[in-house]
Amino acid sequence: MDYYSGGHLTHGYRRNLSAKMFDAYSYAVDRESGLLDYDAIEAQAMEVKPLVLLAGFSAYPRRINFRRMRAIADKVGAVFMVDMAHFAGLVAGGVFTGDENPIPHAHIVTSTTHKTLRGPRGGFVLCTKEFEEAVDKGCPLVLGGPLPHVMAAKAVAFREANTPAFKDYAHKVVENCRTLAEALKAKGCTLATGGTDNHLLLVNATASYGITGTQAASALRDCGITLNFNSLPFDPNGPLITSGLRIGTAATTTLGMGEEEMKEIAAIIHLALSNTKAALLTTGDNAGKPSKRKYTLDQSSHNEAQARVHDLLSRFPLYPMLDLELLQESFQK
Repeated sequence: MDYYSGGHLTHGYRRNLSAKMFDAYSYAVDRESGLLDYDAIEAQAMEVKPLVLLAGFSAYPRRINFRRMRAIADKVGAVFMVDMAHFAGLVAGGVFTGDENPIPHAHIVTSTTHKTLRGPRGGFVLCTKEFEEAVDKGCPLVLGGPLPHVMAAKAVAFREANTPAFKDYAHKVVENCRTLAEALKAKGCTLATGGTDNHLLLVNATASYGITGTQAASALRDCGITLNFNSLPFDPNGPLITSGLRIGTAATTTLGMGEEEMKEIAAIIHLALSNTKAALLTTGDNAGKPSKRKYTLDQSSHNEAQARVHDLLSRFPLYPMLDLELLQESFQK
């Protein structure tokens, strides 16, 4: 998938090492809907005849039909590979099933063990029998230095992913993301593809608030909300500025937040961004013109947003089992 359409930069983006190692061709989403066009992908595959057809994303707010992608791969004689790093937890949790589950359809599946799977930083490779020897040889050849404590943490993560509680978490992640999307739309926000079917959503900050993704992300960070600026399909602002924001709900769901909290988060985001403006450049040939990076945020709006974030987090502590006051007293002795 094309980087600007939501694909990962390691999938052949021209400035990534993968583009130096492989002759990469990217497929894009439909310009109008923002969705994958499988007929167009098939036509492109028939023309290119790739050795590997790769599916997966880092910023696509919908689901992929992996059965359809496998059919395309088979038609052109390609190996079908899926990178499910960003949505592995939704696969393990039974949210992505049938055609949306890559496991029954792909020849090779790669993933990280963090992100939605909630394990340690690391990864794994799954493959069909015919690729077993190559995968077993390739990983020690290219990557080495196994860390036993990380291996143990992976085992714990895989065990947790097999519990009913994890399945509840995975489904709640998507429910929360849809609630957040609808709440933002109710505030007048423009979302890529109009919504979400998974754990993330993309806000068009430029269309919604007249600022760049970089400005929006920085303003929200000042208010205590961490997210990232992100390219949108056919983004005129490029990858270093962007027009979009990527927001995920895995972390907030893990904290125990639900529907009401998602509505509050949407309200805080809207409060901050509706009072954020592009700062004017003061030097150079473009002096007096709006900056694409610098911004101004109304102080009272900043204070209110920051206070509401603090109130929200105080009700959902990161480590509720710890007595923080007792720890603080211990460190002061």
